[in-house]
Amino acid sequence: MNNFALDARLATVAALVRRGARFADVGTDHAYLPIHLLDQGIIVSAVASDVAEGPLASARANVRSAGHEGKVTLLLANGLMGMERLSLTDIAICGMGGELIVDILAVAPFVKDPDIRLILQPMSRAEVLRTYLASEGFAVHAERYAIAADRAYLCLAATYTGVPYEIDAVRAVLGERALRCPEDTAAFSAYLDAREREALRRLRGKRSGGIATHAEDALLSAIKQEREMLV
Repeated sequence: MNNFALDARLATVAALVRRGARFADVGTDHAYLPIHLLDQGIIVSAVASDVAEGPLASARANVRSAGHEGKVTLLLANGLMGMERLSLTDIAICGMGGELIVDILAVAPFVKDPDIRLILQPMSRAEVLRTYLASEGFAVHAERYAIAADRAYLCLAATYTGVPYEIDAVRAVLGERALRCPEDTAAFSAYLDAREREALRRLRGKRSGGIATHAEDALLSAIKQEREMLV
């Protein structure tokens, strides 16, 4: 067994990958995720891509060390470019901002396929990502939370239905209660703490400039309600 251990963030991502998947890890960095999934027998093959040669060289060395050279395709690519004909079933885009994830999805129309599962882990601006998914007809069917290195992370799993839907500003930030796992309560609480700090910073800035704070007030109220539900 190889010693490419995943932290809680990537372990949460891995838990959403389907057994037997033809998997892609966009922005793979060290290729820890595809190596782990192959070690566990969860996936049958992987594409590990990165936009820079340095991280891809690290991924290549790790894949070789793990003995998975025949099962991992290493690809120097910007986002999902060049993956249209690879018959992928599960695609992870992790470790980047929500806006960048949106940019990657927006120029890859092949992901609008009900048979493809998107596993998305935004480092910031999750509300931008959720709003995009809703407007483009991607249904979010799982929201998982994890704590790694004292930071709370969100991971979404979504598939294309072709049916757009509306999502309000509060739900775009906090997601849907029905999609969370009880095991993630502590991590979700930490996630609420981070969103509260951001909202309070914006609120103070707006108040000092004489700007209305309706959006921040609504979000802070919703965060308080979510906390009460966790008790």
